[in-house]
Amino acid sequence: MRTILQAGLLALACLVTAAPARAEQALVAVAANFTDTARALQTRFEQAGEHRLILTSGSTGRLYAQIRHGAPFDVILAADAETPARLEAEGRAIAGTRITYAIGRLALWSTGRPDPAETLETRLRQGHYRNIAIANPALAPYGAAGRATLEATGLWEEAQGRLVTGESIAAVQAMLATGNADLGFVPVSQFTGSDLPDAVQYWEVPPDLYPPIRQDAVLTVHGDNNAAARAWLDFLASEAAREIIRAHGYEVAP
Repeated sequence: MRTILQAGLLALACLVTAAPARAEQALVAVAANFTDTARALQTRFEQAGEHRLILTSGSTGRLYAQIRHGAPFDVILAADAETPARLEAEGRAIAGTRITYAIGRLALWSTGRPDPAETLETRLRQGHYRNIAIANPALAPYGAAGRATLEATGLWEEAQGRLVTGESIAAVQAMLATGNADLGFVPVSQFTGSDLPDAVQYWEVPPDLYPPIRQDAVLTVHGDNNAAARAWLDFLASEAAREIIRAHGYEVAP
């Protein structure tokens, strides 16, 4: 009898061990510049497993403030490395879960009709523009990179009277699309889609003009016991995810 009972318990233990993890849902905060790429990654992630994601995008600074005020995000994909590190130092993120999921590249974009006789770099350096848009440097790392570019080229002070600022990259894109700015600093990733207007011209800013845009992700304290959140972070480090990220105009860490 004892032998039969032991065998039954062993069989039950094997069944429990072999059972798949319960499908869960994770709430993911995504930097505005990475929204389209995150959606492509989400599709692949959800096709490959049972977990589901809800993505919320915004400027990195705004997402950080929301987490500090109790927003129930399980993971944040920031547009910088400092914000996830700060959350970890404050005890709002889980130590040891931070990864660099992408390295951003900066571009200067114009939606006006391209002039074959004048590059965007020339227009910028010679001041041949009406307004130039950047995301708020205090909230958005690509805005900070845009400011760094203007400072490195000695054009920051000259641009002050014609500078228009949006909260995020999405706001900069809106200003360009509506004609409220004729130049703007945006990620190179914005030019990888197939639905770009015909009248688009961009100049990829040399990387020595701005600090590296290392984009880090981290698991928040809220997501510590969320299987979907942890699986999402594991997926971001996979080669399948890295291929999608490269295809959308980013670099990846070695």
